[in-house]
Order: sequence, then C-alpha cells, then structure tokens
Amino acid sequence: MSSLTKSIKGLVVAGSLAISSVAVAQLKDGLECRYMTVIEQGFLANHVKYSNRDAELATRVTEQYLKRLDPSKIYLTQVDVDAIKKSMTNVFEKTKNRDCAFLDDAQKLVLERVKDRDAFAKKYLGKDFKFDSTTEFSFDPDKKAWPKNSDEANEYLKKYIQFQIGNYLATDMKLDEAKKNVIKNYDRAVKRTQETSQDDLFSGYLDSFARALDPHSSFFSRDVLEDFEIQMRLSLEGIGATLSSQDGFTVVEQLVPGGAAAKSGLIDPQDKIIAVGQEKGAMENVIDMDLKDVVKKIRGNKGTKVRLTILRKSGEGKKRFDVTLTREKVNLEDEAASISYVDKEVNGKKVKLGILNFPSFYADSRRGGRSSAADMKKLIKEANEKKVDGLVLDLSNNGGGSLEDAVKIAGLFFATGNVVKQSSKNEGRAEAALRDTDSTVDWAGPLVVLTSRISASASEIVSGTLQDYKRGVIVGGDHTYGKGSVQSVLPIPNNLGAIKVTVGMFFVPSGKSTQHRGVDADIVLPGPFSTDDIGEKYMDYSLPPKTIEAFVSPEAFVKEGPGAWKEIKPEWLKALNERSSERVAKSDEFKKIVDELNKAKARGKVIRVSEVLKDKNEKEKKEKAKKVASKAKKNEEYLKRPDIQEAESVLLDLIQLEDGKTLPTPKQANAK
Repeated sequence: MSSLTKSIKGLVVAGSLAISSVAVAQLKDGLECRYMTVIEQGFLANHVKYSNRDAELATRVTEQYLKRLDPSKIYLTQVDVDAIKKSMTNVFEKTKNRDCAFLDDAQKLVLERVKDRDAFAKKYLGKDFKFDSTTEFSFDPDKKAWPKNSDEANEYLKKYIQFQIGNYLATDMKLDEAKKNVIKNYDRAVKRTQETSQDDLFSGYLDSFARALDPHSSFFSRDVLEDFEIQMRLSLEGIGATLSSQDGFTVVEQLVPGGAAAKSGLIDPQDKIIAVGQEKGAMENVIDMDLKDVVKKIRGNKGTKVRLTILRKSGEGKKRFDVTLTREKVNLEDEAASISYVDKEVNGKKVKLGILNFPSFYADSRRGGRSSAADMKKLIKEANEKKVDGLVLDLSNNGGGSLEDAVKIAGLFFATGNVVKQSSKNEGRAEAALRDTDSTVDWAGPLVVLTSRISASASEIVSGTLQDYKRGVIVGGDHTYGKGSVQSVLPIPNNLGAIKVTVGMFFVPSGKSTQHRGVDADIVLPGPFSTDDIGEKYMDYSLPPKTIEAFVSPEAFVKEGPGAWKEIKPEWLKALNERSSERVAKSDEFKKIVDELNKAKARGKVIRVSEVLKDKNEKEKKEKAKKVASKAKKNEEYLKRPDIQEAESVLLDLIQLEDGKTLPTPKQANAK
C-alpha cells in the first residue's frame, strides 16, 4: 500500500490501484488514451457492486459525459447529443483499442456550439435589448429536454440572459455595464473551451465512468487530489486566503487568521489578484485564467516567496499595487472542531452548555498530523473542566470524512462496543465490524446531536450509532442525507491522480443501512435543506439500501460508577417533542424558514427574474458581511441560528429529565 494511500483517511483504504509493471513503466507525465482501460478496470476491481463493462454501464457513461459537456443544456442541441451518442457507441471497445477520437470530436462540437451561443448573446444584447423582469424559465436541466435545434436553444438562452442581467442589476449595476459583463461571461466560456487540454478530456471521461457506477465514485485529477488531501489535513502551504473567480478576476474572499496574507496587513477581502510572479522572473497576467491555474501559481512550499499584483476599489476609482508574501503553513481553522459555551438559567439555577461545532471529519495520518477525533477528545476534556451541564454536538453542516475518526468520536460517548459494520465486494464474506476500543466514557452527561438533510456519511454513522444506543437525542431536519456507502482513494502511479471508488456499504448497530433513509430525527425542526430533492436517493445511480442483523454491544452501556450514562427513554422523547413543537410554533425565525420552503415548493424549479431583483441584493450584503467578519463575530452569528438555539432548549429540558425532574406540559407552562 502506498504511503499516499495510507495518509488519506476518511475512507476505508483497500490498497493502491493495480496496474501492471509494464504499464507503470510506460506511464508519462499526463493521461493518455492507452491508460483508460486499465484505470476503468481499477474501478471495477474494487467497486462494491460492478465488475464488468456492459451495455448498461456504457449507456450510463455516455449520459454522464453529456452532463459534463453541457450541464445546463444551454449549448448542445438534440441533434448534437445524438451525434455524440453515436460516436460513443461501443465506447469500451474503443478505449480498449486506444481509440479516444470520440472525446476530441465531442469537444470540437461543444466549442462550435459555445461560439454559436456567444455570437447569439452578443446579437441579442445589442442596442435594441430590453430587460424584462417578468421573464420566467425552468432552470433545472433534469426537468427539461435538450433543445431540438439552434433556434430553440437560442429562445431558451434569451430567458437565461434575462436572468443573468437581473443578477447584475440586483447589485445596483447599470444596464449597459450588466450587458458587458454577460457578454464577457460568454467570451470566457469560449476561451475556457478552447483551452481544454487532453489531460482535461481524459480526466473528464474517467470521472464520467466513475459517476456511472454510483454518485460517490469519481476520478481525481492531480489538482483535485491535491485539494482533497488539503481538506483532509486541514492545512496547506500558501498565503492563507480563500479565492473565487468573479467576472474573469481572481477575488480574495476570506483571509485565514494567522496566514501570510492576513499578517501582512496589505491584502483585504474583495481585492482582485490580476498578476502572479514567483520570487524571481516576470509577473504573469492572470485575468481570465482558470481559478485552479491561478491557485496553482500562488500555492508553494513554506518559506518561498510569491509576488501578487492587486487591484483594489478605492472610492470611485481603483488602486493597483504589488505585494510580496512569504508562503507559510496555513491551518484551515474554519473546518476544525470548536466549542462555544452558553450560560443559561433554569428555575433559578445557572446552567452551562457546551456547543461543539463540528463541520467535517478530517484526518492527517502523517506523523504528528491532526485528526478530528483527537481534537474532539480535547474539546470534551475542556468542557468537563469547565463543568458544563450538557453538550450539543452540531453535525448539521457536516458532510462526512474519516470513517476511522467517526468510530472514535462515537465512542467518546459510551464505553467499548460496535459502531459500524461494512460490507465488501465479496457477498460471501461477513461484514467487517469497526469497534470503539477505548473503555473511557469521555462525556457521560446529557447529549443532543443536531443534524440536517446535508449531514452525511460519517455524520450519519455517529448520529445513527448514538441513536441506536439511546445515548443522545437527535434534533434537526426530518432525516439526514442518506449516504450509506464507503469509498477508498487509490492513487495512480506517476502522479496521474487517483480513483475514488465505493468499496462497501455501512450499517449502524441496529443493522439498518443509512443508505437513502438516513437517520431520522427524534425531534424534527424546519430547516432550509428540507426539500424534496436533497438526499442520496435523488442522486444518479444511487445504490440500493440493505439491512443486516443488529449488532448492538451490551458492553457499551455503563449503568453505575465512573462513566455511567443514562439511556434516552421513549417518554422523555414524547415530552421533549411537545415542548419543542410549542417553541418552534412561536418562533418567527422558524416561520421564515417554513415560508421560504413553501415558496420554493410552490414555484418548483421555475425562476422569476423579478424575485432575483428583490432578493439578491440583501443576500449579497449578508454574504459580504460574513466574509469580512472576525472569528468572534462569526461565532456570535452562529450561536444565533434558530436550530442551534432550539437544540440548546431541548438540551436544557433533557438535563432536567436526567436529573429526575418532570417537565411541565405546554398547557401547564402557559398557565404559569
């Protein structure tokens, strides 16, 4: 097993991608057609369900590749789609015979159509253009057919351009400037398409192959693999700034506290980086350059220097200047686990709560590397030292990560025992059990776990396990995302990237898979993600759920002595639900969330340009305020979230129940 494979936790790692020694010797610095079949075989050799290239899989690959070429169905017509499908007939035979001409043919056709739409956009936005705020159109490409011909494509494009113009007008931009910006968008689309490399084409095909297997298998190009490793380690070497691409400019979104950019005092959020140079040599213009290429130029080894040319808005004009920064190791603290303390008073008694904000299950297995389980253990120790009366574990924005850390974190709240079982490709083999082996109960007190529809994977293992052991109360969205599969990341030799492949399904101690169903909340709160199209079961080619025999461990329970904890009782949940429902019904914040959900359901995927004009400006102001806010201010805003506040209220009620007190019913509370 390669050292890179070992270093990527988050996932059960099966080994490195098996490629013959002859193939390895032939690998060059970049993907080639002759590598396609062997990389496809790497996916199939490890995937939990699929082993063969068949006609159904070939159809799926073609569909996924078309989605990649034109995800919004703006450029290609049905005639174009049929031509691409025809060129991809017997696609696996073609890759086996080292014939990848279909990729070049498809790309040439896409470039033609991107140029066509660019020309039409310029014509439509001419001197006779009139903005129409009453325009309505369906934005969801899955709900609309490919346009029959160019005329139909252009008719749709008219509506889409009205929407784009509306977006700019919502920021107080004048119409002429908005038109120029939209035209620039289409010009950039032409430039990006023209600059698509052979490596990009092969990477795109391999990723389409992976996504034809299931929603979570994918191909990592070198750049994507590097970003993945950075997120798992929570650290990188660079200037300490989050960047985005806006209208052809690379824009500084946020400064990482303690990073080189923040410490210099020379760079501000919303600054534009227009040129980049290394310690020596010429500056290179990066306007209209793909963001990933700009990031590649700015990142570098610790201690090296990078030069940036900055463009900053200054009053009515713009200021241009150069900055030289020394790259440093940057810790991405916003993704790390943290704790906040809240003081409350219940029946004249002071109560201290700990709110554990946990946005991802990160892990860096290099010597001295950071892990979410170790961080969480430290935070709980601190909470005990501060004598908190209860904890909220917030997984509401946690999309998963390290499986090993999920097992350890679940085990912080009970003694030793089974946490999860994982199936394998071999159906005759029993599921492998992953146990918490640390007998210490780090937190034995009242526990509320906050979830949402986007809590996924490792988050579902932790919340599902704690629910099965009756260890905590699950509060939040009606259910979690429903991702019950496990992936391995297997590197390809010669730095050609990696495959991420689904190698098994996981099951929580009740024997249920979280696939599709997720983890049901004990106490349901209205949430912004509680819509009909968020969840694993809505993903392309999602794997079906299964059930196995329960494997709850009796040794996880501690009835008395050190580490003793109380099981959640059904009657407690009934009382907690009654109290929570009454609070939610009275909450203006939750009413706003429900109203927004109802509006979204009523209009479906139809966008009204007039609503964009009404809503976008306020949203942009809020987002900009978030980007420049201090860490303390962000935390203050975080604690004001209605779901956080309701989780605190549920926890206060749970503390009383665990203390043996009886909660007043809503009627009794109102009478008082």
